[in-house]
Amino acid sequence: MNFSAIHHVAIIVSDYEVSREFYVERLGFEVVRENWRPEKRDWKLDLRVNPTTELEIFAPENPPARPSYPEACGLRHLAFRVSDIEAAVAQLAERGIECEPVRTDDFTGERMTFFSDPDGLPLELHE
Repeated sequence: MNFSAIHHVAIIVSDYEVSREFYVERLGFEVVRENWRPEKRDWKLDLRVNPTTELEIFAPENPPARPSYPEACGLRHLAFRVSDIEAAVAQLAERGIECEPVRTDDFTGERMTFFSDPDGLPLELHE
């Protein structure tokens, strides 16, 4: 089997408006599709991350809270590649998003940092 790329990643959020503002206005992802799904009583927001990858946001009524520690099985974090980590951290800071200190991965030698979305989902910047 030949997987050529990741098409999309889907996440569930607790507050549609807060998460939409975070991912669209603060992170700058482009809205591809935005739909209220009455049969499921939720919003589905498809965002363009880059030309080949989308982020799907699902906002149902009253989803259970995300487990934190100990970490549960499933998605641990979502990482975005950036070419200049200091510039990306500075841009996030200008938008009111605080990152952890930049550190170097012990195994790859690559630089990275983490920040969180409004529901506490860890998001990584990886240079």
